[in-house]
Amino acid sequence: MRKLTSILLLCVMAYGIFGCSGCGKKKEHKLPPSNSGNFKLWKKYDTPPGADPSVPDTLGGAGFEKIAEKMGFITYVPKEEELKYFGDPRAKTGGEIHIISNQFPAVFRPEGQNSNSVYNQDIKSSVYETLIGTHPVTREYIPALASHWKISDDKMTFTFRIDPNARFSDGKPVTAEDVVATFKLLMDESLLEPSNIVVFSKFETPVALSKYIVQVKCKSLNFRNLLYFGANILVEPAHEIGKLTGKEYLEKYNFNMPAGSGEYIVLEQDTKEGKQYVMTRRDDYWAKDYPMSKSIGNFDRIVYEVVKDNPTIEYEKFKTGEADLFRYTMPTTEKWIKDTDYPAIKNGWVKRLRVFTDGPMGTAGYAFNMRKAPFDDQRVRKAFCYLLPRKQIIEKLLYNEYEPYDTHYPNTIYANPNNEKIEYNPELASKLLDESGWNQRNADGIRTKNGKPFQIEMAITKPQERFVLPYQQELRKAGIDLKLKNEDWTSTIKNIDARNFTIFAFGYSGLLIPNPETSLKSTLADKTDNNNIQGVKNARIDELLDIYDKEFDVKKQIEIIREIDGITASMNFDMMQWNPRGLRIAHWDKFGMPDYVVGRYSQLSYIYQTIALTWWWDPEKAAEVDDARKNKKSLNGDKQIREVRYWKDIK
Repeated sequence: MRKLTSILLLCVMAYGIFGCSGCGKKKEHKLPPSNSGNFKLWKKYDTPPGADPSVPDTLGGAGFEKIAEKMGFITYVPKEEELKYFGDPRAKTGGEIHIISNQFPAVFRPEGQNSNSVYNQDIKSSVYETLIGTHPVTREYIPALASHWKISDDKMTFTFRIDPNARFSDGKPVTAEDVVATFKLLMDESLLEPSNIVVFSKFETPVALSKYIVQVKCKSLNFRNLLYFGANILVEPAHEIGKLTGKEYLEKYNFNMPAGSGEYIVLEQDTKEGKQYVMTRRDDYWAKDYPMSKSIGNFDRIVYEVVKDNPTIEYEKFKTGEADLFRYTMPTTEKWIKDTDYPAIKNGWVKRLRVFTDGPMGTAGYAFNMRKAPFDDQRVRKAFCYLLPRKQIIEKLLYNEYEPYDTHYPNTIYANPNNEKIEYNPELASKLLDESGWNQRNADGIRTKNGKPFQIEMAITKPQERFVLPYQQELRKAGIDLKLKNEDWTSTIKNIDARNFTIFAFGYSGLLIPNPETSLKSTLADKTDNNNIQGVKNARIDELLDIYDKEFDVKKQIEIIREIDGITASMNFDMMQWNPRGLRIAHWDKFGMPDYVVGRYSQLSYIYQTIALTWWWDPEKAAEVDDARKNKKSLNGDKQIREVRYWKDIK
């Protein structure tokens, strides 16, 4: 799962929002032939295969595998029956998959300011690799760039042996020096990504013990240290970034990228700024024939066409076949329920799936900036929570396809079951607003305090408007003037990172193993460009974060996170919305896919990229669909929504 590991990172996610209208004639995809095997487009150096013969086996060279166990190193070798979880053995390479993205990434580089949106994660999880990965079912550590690793008895020192076959796209070998250079870059404050400092300051600077052996020592005990260092650092080439400061790195790389070792590459000639970007499969990928890699990353190209904040066009492009995939989200729930009689569905050219996974659902709702008025007053924050008519919106606009929640860890064992279940309560909201001093109204019915009207502004994308308007109306009834400003998501995120907001309609992906320090640690509250967006400062949370770091007992970890969840819920620094019942997907029936459709821990925010890396082009199916469309005939097979509960039913 080399190419899927890094998409488990925490990031701010944009709402995936789509609309619809009729069904028209399919337009042809206008792209040049595949560049998959055109190595000269990216390869600059020819490095002989295998290990450098000058490096002895004891230092990671040829023959290391025979002595690794005696040296204390471990690895993971999957059993034959497990390989189906690393991609379907039936998968074939070739073809393309076309996806609609509702934003163009702010930057393409893998690190630094503005590089942590879901769009960036999709790109860098395919272009770059980590030292180790995690098993797609058991979550055990597995090889990635490192073939073996060693953990000291006190769990304070990690040693990795880099696979001598590993190569960057430019042909240079991946070495221990690349790990060292990447770490130093991440720790550079001028990279303008302070959460890196929080996470990676737990380590000493790693040391290259040989060309293939790199060692890092921990400054403090933390059960996530191996995950942090081994499975989260995306290794970049020292020969490109090793001499750059963070500031220089930001200046040099924006829509260009340092070479990566992953199976895909973003080629400049395929990128049209603001309109399109493409990931091309490298047929010279160093691990393409490895058992845990050979069935993943099957499409020659993953094509993203950008349609900014126009749900009608996005949905239309899917229905006409210009896009191959469609994930139903809030604005298209009505289409999931009602738009079921257009030719592609009636004739079985398009299939619909509802897939249940064990992945974290992520969170969405409204975040309050506690650094300044009016949300520095908890009574005001809580009043805003009581004024959101969640059940009404779910029933009338979302056809009961969604469920409300009151936790930062929905659909996980970490959710605190004792959190207050927030219900719509305008009477209680009014009382809290009166108590907070907003107890007078002007001629327009707007509450005032010290003669100042209660007016705030919130940026939204146009497709969000339908779901925000009921909230705006309830706030207006309560005497609050919420002004909505239409703004593209990229601009909004930049303002959020700069703390230039009062209230924010947010969305986050989720983590399998919570990492609350990057969003709750008090030292981040007054800094820009990090995930402590609301300005959370709480001594007990800080204390629990330290305890959590050192706790290796999973049951006790759960208890700690539940306590943190209870504290954050009681602070009312945001108001949660709702999550869908299952992942709802539609696709043109020209692909092969695993029996489980998507991996066990898949989640909505990354569903497009997960599919793009695990499904494959089926030329026979594609020909059948093309013929059926040409001759306007129906295909055999079930035309109803297929419910997939593979991961819920597995023992």
